[in-house]
Amino acid sequence: MDMGLKGAKALITGATKGIGRAIAETLAAEGADVGICARNTGDVEAMVAALKATGVTAAGKAVDVADGPALKAWVNEMADALGGIDIVVANVSALAIGQDDESWSKEFSTDMMGTVRLVDAAMPYLEKSKHAAIVTIASVSGREIDFAAGPYGTFKAAIIHYTQGLAYQLAAKGIRANTVSPGNTYFEGGVWNTIKDGNPDLYKAALALNPTGRMGTPQEMANAVVFLASPVASFISGTNLVVDGALTRGVQF
Repeated sequence: MDMGLKGAKALITGATKGIGRAIAETLAAEGADVGICARNTGDVEAMVAALKATGVTAAGKAVDVADGPALKAWVNEMADALGGIDIVVANVSALAIGQDDESWSKEFSTDMMGTVRLVDAAMPYLEKSKHAAIVTIASVSGREIDFAAGPYGTFKAAIIHYTQGLAYQLAAKGIRANTVSPGNTYFEGGVWNTIKDGNPDLYKAALALNPTGRMGTPQEMANAVVFLASPVASFISGTNLVVDGALTRGVQF
């Protein structure tokens, strides 16, 4: 299926590893031009080179999304480099599950405000786009209580609410907004890889919860994100797409 993304201009935060990397690669494979950020300069440079090798325009910069002015500057720089913005994907998470003040602060500034500020900075460009789409990355931890209950789950739930509000508020402008809520996703160097090595009991318990007998892959999450970002999903807005292999059992109306 042609997803209608050739020549689209897409920004993805946290795009050098895991789900974010897979999203950037999949968008590029569909012909979209891509702007990325992450905190490590070397990782960003290597990813930009890999994206350019596919034949698309790509740009990137090391940015901490919790730094509001730096995030806004990155958005404007990427818009200049790509020639506009059609898609924004808010992917970065602090992954803070502690109950201390620092964990709450990290989740708020990185997950919540990193998402809000990204959307706000991109809005002038999205308003000019014919196929504008916002996709935010939440989590199954945002819709049920699990081991990540606390700051991580709380702010992922807030992101779902925020995004559905955007969908309603921006519909008249032709800007769509959707959320993808991944289930447990395994990749080398990722959080579940770390848990598997450092806390095997927790890893086994988490794995046993999924009736598929496995965790998801970054590519499976990216497929959902890219679909929602594409013109193929032109009448889908305000949805929270759960991609978890039947891990969660609550009925989502």
